[in-house]
Amino acid sequence: MLYLYAKAIHIIFVICWMAGLFYMPRLFVYHTEAKQKPPEAFRVLHDQFVIMENRLWWVITTPAMYITIASALVMLHQNPALLLTGWMQVKLGFVAALIVYHFMSQRIMFRLRDEQSTWTSTQLRLWNEVSTIILFAIVFLVILKSAFGWVFGVVGILSLGILLMILVKLYKKYRKSKGEQID
Repeated sequence: MLYLYAKAIHIIFVICWMAGLFYMPRLFVYHTEAKQKPPEAFRVLHDQFVIMENRLWWVITTPAMYITIASALVMLHQNPALLLTGWMQVKLGFVAALIVYHFMSQRIMFRLRDEQSTWTSTQLRLWNEVSTIILFAIVFLVILKSAFGWVFGVVGILSLGILLMILVKLYKKYRKSKGEQID
């Protein structure tokens, strides 16, 4: 029964963690684009984005990551045979990539706060898609439970990544055609 409780908690907090990872880079885009505003407006926006990013990060995203990891460890402790399956080993590799993504996003947040970020809004839009691609890989691995089946998923994920990059470029071109200043 402990396994099922841990699984339910795991699913709930994965959703919370991913919500934070999806929204945080979006805030980064807006925060970066605020630099194009007059200095007085930028200062107000910058201060507001710092508050929003900190609250999202420290109240939702990071605690959700730790609870996700803790509940996963409980499930693996309850069913250690899962560690011997190929799909779980591959999944844990993608989870490690998601954790790296989490802490790289935290670094971006700190650099934006300190007005030291060199990321453009276009780069941040692309960065925003990395967590989506990793999530796709993890979900397909969990559902298909196949260490080999994930290869087809990765081809799909790479195709999705290419499609997302094309869409970001088209959106940038659209915004430029509307006369918006973009970087």
